[in-house]
Amino acid sequence: MQDDSLKPSDAEIIGQVIEGNVNAFETLMIRYQDMVLKIVKKRAPIGNLEETAQDVFIRAFQSLPTFKGKGTFSQWVSSIAVKTCYDYWRKTYRSQEVSMSSLTEQHQNWLREAVSNPSEPSLDEKVSQKEGLELLDWALGQMSPEDRMVLELVYLEGRSGKEAANILGWSLANVKIRSFRSRRKLEKLLSGFMKKQGGV
Repeated sequence: MQDDSLKPSDAEIIGQVIEGNVNAFETLMIRYQDMVLKIVKKRAPIGNLEETAQDVFIRAFQSLPTFKGKGTFSQWVSSIAVKTCYDYWRKTYRSQEVSMSSLTEQHQNWLREAVSNPSEPSLDEKVSQKEGLELLDWALGQMSPEDRMVLELVYLEGRSGKEAANILGWSLANVKIRSFRSRRKLEKLLSGFMKKQGGV
């Protein structure tokens, strides 16, 4: 078993890459590939998982000279991963109508419960059910990339407004306003969905 203390630190590897040893970056990729894949898997379609993860590391490599070491490298890469997913949705965003008849009875029941009791239980507790997760994914797909990302960060992952602001590059005030408005949009979307079905 290799002693971890003998492995080069992230800072040492970054220094090597900046000095011209570009092959050293592969060590960072191997070190953080599982973390990046986990982040991307939660935010991008499974069919685009590997491509999006690759884009994360390309961006990280290109931006490496700007890494100031104020936080950890893992935090920095995590932020790039979230932003890459955000850009993916910006590029591919278009509103898609989904036929109500394509939803199962479980989905319809979940929606009725969600809109009839909007404050209890909490949104994240509701989506713990499989059908809830699938429906929420559909609903998020109808929203703008900005709304989608702030909802995921603040409400589904429980990140603070400050954390979300740092990741998205927004002001804290913008995050607070956007998260409130996007939550309202989501609830309105779900309510409208059920009205079309005649369940509300």
